[in-house]
Amino acid sequence: MKVQTFKTLSLGIAAVGAALAMGSCGGKQQAPAQQAPQVAVMTVETTSSDLNSSYPAIIKGKTDIDIRPQVTGFITKVHVDEGQRVRKGQTLFTIDQVQYQAAVEQAQAAVNSAQAAVNTAALTESNKRKLYDKNIISETEWQLAANSLAQAKAALAQAQSGLVNARKNLSYTVVTAPSDGVVGTIPNREGSLASPSSAQPLTTISDNSQVYAYFSLNEKDLLDLTDGGKYSVDARINEMPAVQLRLADGSIYPMEGKVSTVSGVINNATGAASVRALFPNPSGMLRSGGTGNVVIPQHNDSVIVIPQKASFEIQGLRYVYVLNDSNITQTRPVQVLDIDNGKEFVVLGGLQPGERIVTEGVGTIVRDGIPVQPKAAEAAAAPQQ
Repeated sequence: MKVQTFKTLSLGIAAVGAALAMGSCGGKQQAPAQQAPQVAVMTVETTSSDLNSSYPAIIKGKTDIDIRPQVTGFITKVHVDEGQRVRKGQTLFTIDQVQYQAAVEQAQAAVNSAQAAVNTAALTESNKRKLYDKNIISETEWQLAANSLAQAKAALAQAQSGLVNARKNLSYTVVTAPSDGVVGTIPNREGSLASPSSAQPLTTISDNSQVYAYFSLNEKDLLDLTDGGKYSVDARINEMPAVQLRLADGSIYPMEGKVSTVSGVINNATGAASVRALFPNPSGMLRSGGTGNVVIPQHNDSVIVIPQKASFEIQGLRYVYVLNDSNITQTRPVQVLDIDNGKEFVVLGGLQPGERIVTEGVGTIVRDGIPVQPKAAEAAAAPQQ
């Protein structure tokens, strides 16, 4: 009785095990195969591209002239104020004139005295000559009178030179603007001592009817500019398009400028050469000492442009996923332009027109060597819009 019950129980367990095994096998056979991901794909074609390179710049007036006194004295009058626009020859400062006026009067008196001495010596020489002609006096006596006249004339010339110098020093007490421009900082006011040896100028006159924007190009930029030395720097500068100036607040200066010069020496400390761009400034909006960014446009024809999200970077190299005829992804290295607009890359090498690249899921669902279901990039962007 017990044996029969044990056999019955064993058969039941075996039946349950077989049923589970069959159910398990059936589940594996019915599991759906993993589908290829559906991703956006674009066919690359050649097109044109317009990009901008931006370089930090320092703005300076066309001329920034330090105003320094040419004589020593106390400032008695400041005729202008900081930021005032002045014309060439306009009076800026007056330095105490008393001692210089006295020097002029003294020099004038010396000239008058020397002139009187010349007149006396000339009269004496004339009389002596008449007496010598009549053999009344010796030639030596007449020659002494002639020498005295020459000496008096030399003294007169020296006195006249002193007068010119004294008048010039007096004129230096009135400091005038050497050119049109805007007055800078005035550190010294009435009562301050002004001297040619002072380290600090009286002020600075900036002619900012035109301004220079100074920026730097490194050695690689210079080589790119000359196309590896195929062209001269001057020739490429003449061919450069007009440049723009982005101001400190991010706005673009309304008037375009032109790159005019590139320094012939590369700074050893920075590894860059100084470049100068000239901008018109009729309204005086730009001031010497300001900052900004020079924006140089760059136009490229017959290039391939791809979205930045279609690429990924590994150890400084950039790659894309290219689809073959079987829609299998293949990793492809590409070379891109150093500058970009933040959304796209200009491809310099690695892709050919007509090839297809993945533009969606790069670095997430798309890997090398997997099949994908392509869809047009425009269709992928439509739901987002």
